[in-house]
Amino acid sequence: MSQKLQKSLGLSAALSTVIGMVIGGGVFFKPQAVYTLTGGAPGLGMIAWFIAGVLTITAGLTAAEVSAAIPKTGGMMVYIEEIYGKKLGMLTGWMQSVLFFPATIAAIAVMFGNQTCLLLGLNENLIIPITIVTILFICFLNTLGSKTSGMIQTISTIAKLVPLFIIVVFGFIKGNGNNSIFTPIVAENLSPMSIIGQVLIAILFAYDGWINVGALAGEMKDPGKDLPKAIVGGLSITMAVYIAINLAYLWVLPADQIANFANPASAVAEVIFGQIGGKVVTVGILISVFGCVNGYLLTGPRVLYTLGQQKSILGYKAIGSLNKNDVPANATLIMGILASLYALSGQFNLLSDLSMFAVWSFYVLTFVGVIKLRKTQPNLHRPYKVPLYPIIPITAILGGSFVVLNQLLFAGMTNTLISLGGVVITLIGLPIYNLAQKQVAKENDNLDKTA
Repeated sequence: MSQKLQKSLGLSAALSTVIGMVIGGGVFFKPQAVYTLTGGAPGLGMIAWFIAGVLTITAGLTAAEVSAAIPKTGGMMVYIEEIYGKKLGMLTGWMQSVLFFPATIAAIAVMFGNQTCLLLGLNENLIIPITIVTILFICFLNTLGSKTSGMIQTISTIAKLVPLFIIVVFGFIKGNGNNSIFTPIVAENLSPMSIIGQVLIAILFAYDGWINVGALAGEMKDPGKDLPKAIVGGLSITMAVYIAINLAYLWVLPADQIANFANPASAVAEVIFGQIGGKVVTVGILISVFGCVNGYLLTGPRVLYTLGQQKSILGYKAIGSLNKNDVPANATLIMGILASLYALSGQFNLLSDLSMFAVWSFYVLTFVGVIKLRKTQPNLHRPYKVPLYPIIPITAILGGSFVVLNQLLFAGMTNTLISLGGVVITLIGLPIYNLAQKQVAKENDNLDKTA
């Protein structure tokens, strides 16, 4: 963000922005994965929604110090480049461009395809074709200009809040409240410590989006005072909403039944309002999810475009160009194709876990960077400083490291292989960067010769 931005945001605007950026599709679909992991027991799931919320608050408070001190467009890629150097910055952008954004887009779009087929009673063989058509259609919409994308975001924000509100209110009014909520912690044959990491990585998908919060610093009237309030307030409200809706789910259906539904929100709505009510809520969720995919296809290609602009990636001329609507259309199309390839797996939870593992590895580097910058650049202008330093950054580092290492080493062979695949894809960025630098050097030599 440019420092010339108008400093017009007060606390209430910042609060609503935080909530809007974080509440997405995960809250509707992740309870199934959570209660499947716990063996149909509710306790650990409910506790984990709270733990993940606290971890997200410490993460937001920590990363916001870097965001406020380095007020440049580009987000985490720029922060890591500034702290650790160009290569690691490029790897961050590469990971986001080829792993985090496409896998997240694919995961959410797979759920869109799944729910569309359920709603319309279509054959499940159509899930993946619908998913891919949806991704490519939203790609096309995003090449028309940011006005179209903005309009979709506004409509989908309203659409996602309506089902949440309906389920929380009517879940408590019409649910019987006879189901267990905090006991048992996990099923008899499971140990809480063996699955807590997997449960957290599932839930953190629903909390993702907080990294963008620090970007508000450049537009806030008093970031030093209001940014921590917006982060703690906004994420606490989000956490309260998530806990409330999960309580409402359990008020209506027991955890072992929720584990059987890909979309617990619709299942609960059907119990409360009957089949038609369930379908109406599903339509609201589908609009919300469509907007979620749109949001990621609006922001993600900007990272890939920046890599093109920096000449850090092969094909940088095409990737770093804008179309007649001043939109990075080539970068958007590439990301859409990558997301479509990931979507062929048809696996919502696998894709979302992969994206969380990849991005949290770099989040931890960002948290460490706060401590590193305090030592290497003590005089750097910091309009906002993380409160309770160094306790909050250390909490964020330990929490994030636990989630990443658990997924890599202790969550079973499948998760280890998926995570290692993520590491390999990320590291491929280094030879790509070196080849791009050779191409740049060659072009510069040719220019010198013709000059």
